[in-house]
Amino acid sequence: MRYLVTGVAGFLGSHVAEALLAPATTVVGVDCFTDYYSRATKERNLRRLLRSEKFTFVEADLRYADLSDLVATTDVVLHQAGQPGVRTSWGEDFAAYVDHNVVATHRLLEWSRRADIRRFVYASSSSVYGNAESYPTSEANLPRPFSPYGVTKLAAEHLCGAYAENWDLPTVALRYFTVYGPRQRPDMAIHRFVRAAIEGRDIHLYGTGEQARDFTHVDDVVRANVLAAWKPVRPGTVLNVAGGSHESVNMLLDKLADIMDRPLAIKRSEACAGDVGNTRADCSEAARLLDWRPLVDLASGLTNQVEWQLAASGMGRAGSLGRGRLSMSRAPAGTG
Repeated sequence: MRYLVTGVAGFLGSHVAEALLAPATTVVGVDCFTDYYSRATKERNLRRLLRSEKFTFVEADLRYADLSDLVATTDVVLHQAGQPGVRTSWGEDFAAYVDHNVVATHRLLEWSRRADIRRFVYASSSSVYGNAESYPTSEANLPRPFSPYGVTKLAAEHLCGAYAENWDLPTVALRYFTVYGPRQRPDMAIHRFVRAAIEGRDIHLYGTGEQARDFTHVDDVVRANVLAAWKPVRPGTVLNVAGGSHESVNMLLDKLADIMDRPLAIKRSEACAGDVGNTRADCSEAARLLDWRPLVDLASGLTNQVEWQLAASGMGRAGSLGRGRLSMSRAPAGTG
């Protein structure tokens, strides 16, 4: 099986591509290194992939590049690329979100339709729901995005549905809920919290901390992608992918303090526009159609991320965690 992974130098794309190496004939990864965060960080994400003879990296911008040759030699497209972030999607920056999340997806769908691929997996987001009508939220709930970012993710998801209905393109959209773990983007909340805790700085928290999230470890998201790449599902299927670790941000910080074995200094400020009060998913459809369920609990997953950030910072475990609460049996992921 031949795979094409977009956004391959990013948090999710690099993990997905690595998981596909074993079963794949070839894995081609595409990235354009947007300046949302540093190129050096993204290049580190590629290190393991570049050591594999099965992997080929192509630097290209999906908005402009001729993708005909890449898609024509692909069986499955896993579209992880996009412009992330709720807070930065307002104002003049919205144009970049339209370009990277909608226009790029449309072009990739066009090339995929012409190539007659076997499956197109799209990385959507829980942001399409906004402040949902009910919790836990199922795919039957009406999407009501609460941010410009959510609007663009829903627009791209609808494009996948339109290509499925009109051209029978075998698309599957996976709505991710608050993904965390090794290689998490430096702007994301858990990464910022852990980095501040390691460095002994104040943790900057937007809002009261009572906002709750369905935290999902990256390993569970990767398994959902691998299953969605080949399980027989109807074109245009949309599925929630969430970790079942529904906690308030305050509770998350309590767990982090326990893992770090030290009190955390928290500096609170006003909530940001577009920040919803709650997310919680009903994943029964993913269980039924993909035989997928989350396996990583929040305490284990958060410990995994702390270990990775300690290793990435050069601090390791020694002298940084007091009595040594960290006890993960596997080595920190993503450091090689």
